[in-house]
Amino acid sequence: MKAIRRFTVRPVLPDTLRPLADLAHNLRWSWHEPTRALFASLAPEGLSGADPVRVLGALEAPRLAALADDQEFLARLRAAADDLDQYLHAPRWYQGRPGDAPAAVAYFSPEFGVAAALPQYSGGLGILAGDHLKSASDLGVPLIGVGLLYRHGYFRQSLGRDGWQQEQYPVLDPGELPVTLLREADGTPARITLALPGGRSLHAHLWIARAGRVPLLMLDSDVEENAPGERSVTDRLYGGGSEHRLLQEMLLGIGGVRAVRTYTRLTGHPAPEVFHTNEGHAGFLGLERVRELGGEGLDFDAALEVVRAGTVFTTHTPVPAGIDRFDRALVARHLGEDGALPGVDLGRILALGDETPLGGEPGVFNMAAMGLRLAQRANGVSTLHGAVSRSMFAGLWPDFDAGEVPITSITNGVHAPTWVAPEVGRLSPDASDRELWELRRTLRERLVTDVRERLRASWRQRGAAAAELGWTETVLDPDVLTIGFARRVPSYKRLTLMLRDKDRLRSLLLHPERPVQLVVAGKAHPADDGGKRLVQELVRFADDPRVRHRIVFLPDYGMEMARGLYPGCDVWLNNPLRPLEACGTSGMKAALNGCLNLSVLDGWWDEWYEPDFGWAIPTADGAAAADEDRRDDLEAAALYELIERRVAPRFYDRGPDGVPAGWTAMVRRTLADLGPKVLADRMVRAYVEQLYVPAAGSRRALTPDRARDLAAWKARVRAAWPAVAVDHVEIGDDLAEADAELGATPVVRVRVALGGLEPDDVEVQAVTGRVDADDTLTATRTVALKPAGGPDLDGRQPYAGTLELDRTGSFGCTVRVLPAHPLLAHPAELGLAALPSGTTGEGAGVLLR
Repeated sequence: MKAIRRFTVRPVLPDTLRPLADLAHNLRWSWHEPTRALFASLAPEGLSGADPVRVLGALEAPRLAALADDQEFLARLRAAADDLDQYLHAPRWYQGRPGDAPAAVAYFSPEFGVAAALPQYSGGLGILAGDHLKSASDLGVPLIGVGLLYRHGYFRQSLGRDGWQQEQYPVLDPGELPVTLLREADGTPARITLALPGGRSLHAHLWIARAGRVPLLMLDSDVEENAPGERSVTDRLYGGGSEHRLLQEMLLGIGGVRAVRTYTRLTGHPAPEVFHTNEGHAGFLGLERVRELGGEGLDFDAALEVVRAGTVFTTHTPVPAGIDRFDRALVARHLGEDGALPGVDLGRILALGDETPLGGEPGVFNMAAMGLRLAQRANGVSTLHGAVSRSMFAGLWPDFDAGEVPITSITNGVHAPTWVAPEVGRLSPDASDRELWELRRTLRERLVTDVRERLRASWRQRGAAAAELGWTETVLDPDVLTIGFARRVPSYKRLTLMLRDKDRLRSLLLHPERPVQLVVAGKAHPADDGGKRLVQELVRFADDPRVRHRIVFLPDYGMEMARGLYPGCDVWLNNPLRPLEACGTSGMKAALNGCLNLSVLDGWWDEWYEPDFGWAIPTADGAAAADEDRRDDLEAAALYELIERRVAPRFYDRGPDGVPAGWTAMVRRTLADLGPKVLADRMVRAYVEQLYVPAAGSRRALTPDRARDLAAWKARVRAAWPAVAVDHVEIGDDLAEADAELGATPVVRVRVALGGLEPDDVEVQAVTGRVDADDTLTATRTVALKPAGGPDLDGRQPYAGTLELDRTGSFGCTVRVLPAHPLLAHPAELGLAALPSGTTGEGAGVLLR
């Protein structure tokens, strides 16, 4: 029989145990070891203490009564409750900053990986968002997280007998999760509503998860007021077809802003001054804010300026295929007068998502293009990814070189208290090599035990009988070099690169003196059959009786598995196609536990690699890179060579005391020098100082009148720009031979047609730098030229300035005109520049000697 209704029976806690409920419903327990230990001590037989809400739900009345009289336990409980209260209310880093910081920041993401007990994530984007929230809490940053509550999460992964990935979608009951329902003052659930075409409505309730000091608002469409189609909008993360995904992103962006407004109204939390969009999925939040401001008397253009000033957009996507794109007609139907944003100019909305400047299709609405147009500040998530993003989106700023596109970068980080094994956290900097090596073996042995248990459970799911599984007792060896590889399984991450030469891999796994063992995990998207085939290929290799004691695939990779995997591995492997890994934070988590990285120079590893931290896998270039098979053959061969010739010998090179001094030296350097760089605290501080504070300042500067003035100025500049031109350039009277001495200071004179603009509307620049064989300027510097008298008879304005020739070699110079306004965040903001129509003088460059 099946239940016709599901509900949760909560325990009634005695007064002395009431703090347990507060501790269980604040996810700080997930990164606070004493609180985790407290709940672990309560967990009944067979139930993990990793989910305090479930632990409390399993406690029976006699057990509760005994605990209420247990003075030792009550003392531990009071200590944990007092510690949480101090954490929540004492001033932290943010409270000690100057008063220019925003009162609050709203952080939108389609997924959040805060804790395994709240499975609302699929991979790196969600884990990053969870770490962002947790570090913001630790630093006292007044963040409000905004996401969706997916009733089936992402999915649970298992394997068929043939190794094919299978998906299960268990129902998540909010009553069994560490969340609470937001209610109005009269006790009714707070509700968000979006209008849909045809007179339909999409309603959502608001659940709140507490990540320390940070509230995470999660919209849930599974409410009785909705029709069945609308009720299922928040069913699965990244599930459904195009319209389903569009409704999810409308609920996240438009509904999310309304959720924030409802939350601040009911709780008194300061309203956000800055809105941070973590990837394009939540981009519609900017349109909802335009609608709000329209109700306050601002037209679309003025409202757009206000919205842009207070918006930060983070892109995690290094390839166009990773961007959400919708049919324009579908977007028009859902956001027009009969949809969610009545009163907002539909033509202007559609123009924001136009991808044709990026070489895209005219009938497609591009969420990343909209996100960038709605944000005055944008960033990639590593230095290399910032450069890739500037090239990828350069078409939105057509008059500028890719290097000048206004997308900066802040390299991701990871939340150390979540990911560092307690024993590593307690390790003294003065620990001896032997102590360090013994700790590494302890963590490896713990991983081996965990792997054997998970492998047996997986084989039972695949249909094996217990009598067939005796071999699992000898899977892996706590004294063998252990390499980990775990991540999502899109093709560019190359799960099976290690299988390129199976015989070579077998020889590494079974080497008589220096064997290697591999622990592999990862989920393919349910709709990605190509990814599933990669999983199956890996599983079939790992099923081979010849090597199955040396290589395992663990299904259902998630946060709890990862917490043991990173500390237990000696080496963390990452071999994506460069430069398609935006950041790749799993290797950071491994490094924090003293695990060495073996990776392609991509993402964060490209930025911080040093030989003391691990090894760089060479990548193919030139013609070899263009041939996919040859590229993979070359890079796989380089991987095998590194493991066989450098990694394994370093691990097994033991001194008389049995300790590999060279290896422990690398572990020590990784912990001491790399560890501080990869922290999410560093990342969140950078977001505050480089993006949130400037965005708040820009937003505060835009009063309604100034917003209207700025919008009118931009319109005037755009209208006049086709007539702006550089008419004549002279560079140095004494440079007729195109030669100059080092230290020379030639004068640049230029005449500019302003097309009806005023000199205050523009900045005229001389741009200098080295020149390559094609006369392209590199490593440029700019010198602002000043007006040099009144306009000539043709109305052209003269400008002049002095160059400083302080570098030798091939040197070049050009001149350009840019729009200039004190409220612009970047010279390229309007995407407009006027350059000389042709070469001026006797060549594009001046040669220095």
